Amino acid sequence: MNASPTMSMPRALPPEHCEQLMRLASEVSIPQGTRLFQEGARADRFWIIRTGTIALDMHVPGRQPAVIESLGHNELVGWSWLFGPHTWHLGAETTTPVRAWEFDATAVRTLCKADPALGVNVFQWVGDIVAHRLRAARTRLLDLYGPYGSGGMR
Repeated sequence: MNASPTMSMPRALPPEHCEQLMRLASEVSIPQGTRLFQEGARADRFWIIRTGTIALDMHVPGRQPAVIESLGHNELVGWSWLFGPHTWHLGAETTTPVRAWEFDATAVRTLCKADPALGVNVFQWVGDIVAHRLRAARTRLLDLYGPYGSGGMR
């Protein structure tokens, strides 16, 4: 597996596992300004962006949602579907029209249980992305709300 957390699934997974997952993919077009998911809602699908951009955001009480990261070509949108209780930890909205591959989370989890090697690779791929997104969220929130930003101790 490729170690880069933002690498696309085709590069992050062995070809045979990528092919297995892609059999479950549906091509979708999503208009600009579409809310894909909201924090706390049921996480029942995920996407890999083909074209366009999607902003990940976090609810901040008393303020507008803080945009944590902007995702584009070949990036995974959504990881909460893989880890119980399968509810979104962030929100997401398209900032441009998006074309993507959409995956049914239940079908992918079932496939991962049936093929443990695939399951390990999917967990590693998504786990790397989760770690990257958590670091990005921390940095962004420090930039927005920390006394000195994320530039280090002063």
